[in-house]
Amino acid sequence: MTKLWIALLAVTSACSAQSSAAIDTANPAVVELYQSQGCSSCPPADAVLNALADRPDVIALSFAVTYWDQLGWKDTFADPAFTQRQWDYAHAAGRTFVATPQVVVNGRGVVTGNDKAQVEDAIRRFARPPGGPAITSHGPTVGIGAGKGRAIVWLVRYDPRSIAVPIRAGENGGRTIAHRNIVRQLIRLGAWTGAPASFRLPAAPSGLVSAVIAQQGAGGAIIAGRRI
Repeated sequence: MTKLWIALLAVTSACSAQSSAAIDTANPAVVELYQSQGCSSCPPADAVLNALADRPDVIALSFAVTYWDQLGWKDTFADPAFTQRQWDYAHAAGRTFVATPQVVVNGRGVVTGNDKAQVEDAIRRFARPPGGPAITSHGPTVGIGAGKGRAIVWLVRYDPRSIAVPIRAGENGGRTIAHRNIVRQLIRLGAWTGAPASFRLPAAPSGLVSAVIAQQGAGGAIIAGRRI
């Protein structure tokens, strides 16, 4: 009985450790979906990201890209800067193409994104290790604490509402697609070089949520992220 009890305690402890890792709100996973309203394969991935939007251990971001706009429907949220960000990931990984839908987890893991279990697995496999620089917020200023390495510091602003968009043409013509956490602004705040640094934030448009991300170069790994 004693051995059985010890074994049960070990299993319980392991499950608790896994659960704690899965809800690490102090070090949330940055999950980026690259999608377009003109892409017939994207609505399932939109639904997966929408389901992640309320998780405190995830910063879920939906980036609308532009390269489907010429095929019958212009995406209502697309921005060339978001397309460039997806290309940055492709170039950093040696890929010569981009496609939708695509999910990037912490700047490292890349999956198609239209299968919830696949995305959940990527969040676990590509979790950021502890020890990244701390991000703090003081009114209109954010600070990045001391740490190792260098990084680009990005400000991402997104709309947390559920927005239903009726699509009137293109591959999704006749459908209504629900979006959450649509990115509306991507602003490069500056560079972090390992020493503590602070960055002043521009005024935020009404209704948008802000997150700050520290990333090891264009298309590199994300070493810190926080909603502010």
